[in-house]
Amino acid sequence: MTQKQKVAVLGGGVSAMTAAFYLTESQDWQDKYDITVYQLGWRIGGKGASGRNKEYGQRIEEHGLHIWFGAYVNSFRTIENVYNTLNRPKDKPLATWQEAFKPQNFVVLQEHIKNEWKTWPNEFPFIPGNPADSTLDLTVWEFIRAAYYYLKDFLTELHQISGKQHKTNLAEHDSLKDIVSHLATHLKQDVAAIEHALQNDIIQSIELIKQLAHIHADADESQVHAHASIISRLFHALRKWLQHEFAELLDNNDEIRRLFICADLGLTMFIGLIEDKVHQRGFGYLNQWDYREWLTIHDANVEFTVNSAIVRGFYDLAFAYPNGDFEHPNIEAGVSVLAMLRMAVCYRGGIMWEMQAGMGDTIFSPFYELLTQRGVKFEFFNCVEELIPGDDSIEQIIITEQVQLNNPNKPYNPLVDVKGLPCWPSEPKYEELNPQQAAWLQENDINLECFWSDWAKVYKEKTGEDLPQKTLTKGVDFDLVVFGPSVGSIPHLCPKLLEKDPKLAQMVDKVKTVATQAYQLWLTKTVAETGWKYLPENGEKPVLSGFVEPFDTWAAMDQLLCREDWPADHEPKNASYFCNAYPIDNYPPKDDYQFPAECKSQVKNNAVNQLKNDIYNLWPSIAQQGEFDWNSLLANQDEQGEDRFNSQYWRCNVDPSERYVLSVKGSSAYRLKTDETIFNNLYLTGDWLSTGVNAGCVEAATMAGMQTSRAICGYPESIDGENGFEPKGK
Repeated sequence: MTQKQKVAVLGGGVSAMTAAFYLTESQDWQDKYDITVYQLGWRIGGKGASGRNKEYGQRIEEHGLHIWFGAYVNSFRTIENVYNTLNRPKDKPLATWQEAFKPQNFVVLQEHIKNEWKTWPNEFPFIPGNPADSTLDLTVWEFIRAAYYYLKDFLTELHQISGKQHKTNLAEHDSLKDIVSHLATHLKQDVAAIEHALQNDIIQSIELIKQLAHIHADADESQVHAHASIISRLFHALRKWLQHEFAELLDNNDEIRRLFICADLGLTMFIGLIEDKVHQRGFGYLNQWDYREWLTIHDANVEFTVNSAIVRGFYDLAFAYPNGDFEHPNIEAGVSVLAMLRMAVCYRGGIMWEMQAGMGDTIFSPFYELLTQRGVKFEFFNCVEELIPGDDSIEQIIITEQVQLNNPNKPYNPLVDVKGLPCWPSEPKYEELNPQQAAWLQENDINLECFWSDWAKVYKEKTGEDLPQKTLTKGVDFDLVVFGPSVGSIPHLCPKLLEKDPKLAQMVDKVKTVATQAYQLWLTKTVAETGWKYLPENGEKPVLSGFVEPFDTWAAMDQLLCREDWPADHEPKNASYFCNAYPIDNYPPKDDYQFPAECKSQVKNNAVNQLKNDIYNLWPSIAQQGEFDWNSLLANQDEQGEDRFNSQYWRCNVDPSERYVLSVKGSSAYRLKTDETIFNNLYLTGDWLSTGVNAGCVEAATMAGMQTSRAICGYPESIDGENGFEPKGK
């Protein structure tokens, strides 16, 4: 019988848990692998971890706002499998994935027009189906055909609103005069019919594009080139008509401006895809440009489209502000265009899916429960300090044992029950720790998850000794290493690896991260009572972006309140989450213990400032410029005025593994796949790998975990969308 390979999984984020899950899905895995997860602190989840605060009604406290936005095909295939296999009792909360995730199609953008904030509500169309049954693997022409209907709707509505009855006369444009006969040949229609379509009505002109786009499925390369040229010129003519007809109306007509932006953005993206020959070169070719830079190159309207709330909202969604510099956004055009097209045409059920409890409760608790049932071991309070390489493999892993358990012979039980749901607490379960160490942790307010923690210093002051360390050795304690911490942790945990592997060092240098900030409010007012006016009849609450910095994103997360456990006479009516990037370009040494507190204090100041000076634009019934009704916040009875904010929750995510992974232009070319280091027993995993998404999100993290499992055991054989940046056929 072949000896089992020991797999050391470092960290418990989405990618690491996905890798462990698929390893345990592979054939005869029990005979092949012995898997141990080494986890910093008391909970898994990485930057997706959430905690329950028992002092405040078992409220959910997150790193930020977590919503599955767009086409999450691999993520849903995975999480549905986890829930179905776990098979919780039907009378338990969130027993099925359908109960744990609910679709959301109401998205709101904020426009800043003439120094005034204007609200742009959008209800995305319902596309039926299970999100796990969709696909990310569409060609350029399939994207154009699918997105064509959005474009047709925008242009049709614009034409109707404008009230202009004169002929379109697209055929009179110089760019089209000489291709009418070519167009007729390709569509097998006579010239007179084509001229009639181009001259008579804008909708008939759009229909010609539809006909051409559908030809591509069976066309050879020479035909594709000819068709692409004609379609591009038709798109140019439509955009010229758009600009000519509506340019003078954009300042003062919200409806026309918004339709114009959507149409101009769609036309420009299609023009760019064709002119940059993405069907031949792949979406990766576009990553040499920033998204707004690429739109400008292809002549999008700079004032209204390039700087629109749609585009700005996408940058907000991706925290695309290196060093938190809101004046210099940066995200790869290929990553952006592919993501936006997938969002628009590949989603099923909802453009977004909201978790019905904390991310820890809905994702990581099921992962943990299922993996422990399968025999995966979890070693909590194990802080990885460094990986030591040999010539071509990882030879040792140095780990600090953060605390001793009260009963060393009994595994730490990390979960707590909140109204029947297994959840992660917001602090360790001190009753399971060594009593003396537990007391020291609480007396000194030690955060065992923090990179800048002074626990080692406190421990030595109390005991005269260093925290105990252990060294895991290749061939004894592990054979394979799954590295789950984020790319920001590599310089701290893997300095000797960077010295040996130039490609790994190059990736760490080129793939950037950004700190983020977030705050959560629990209000005594409903969303409607705050003065927010835009609430769909179906009861969906807003998910908003494009607002004033530094918190440009807001979501009403009222669906979570029923999962919290507040006293009957002290219940909130609304939970609101805010987040965005945090401006910082320099991180101090590990012994600067005050740094996290200083950052957190700044986040508090930022939040209070927004409530006093900006939130009135969204909540006019409880705020006006310079003032906020602090009694609207659920707080302790002895807190009055602005002090009531002290009962809310805020945080600054500056730790190396908490920072958001960016897709700055040109960086995708340096991303590695899971097994592309020079070390034959090291498997990287995380949303910072080359996945076919290449952006910070759960889908990319899931794909990375699947990639890791496949590299180790061959399963799963395929990952939907993983070749998204490559030309078709490669």
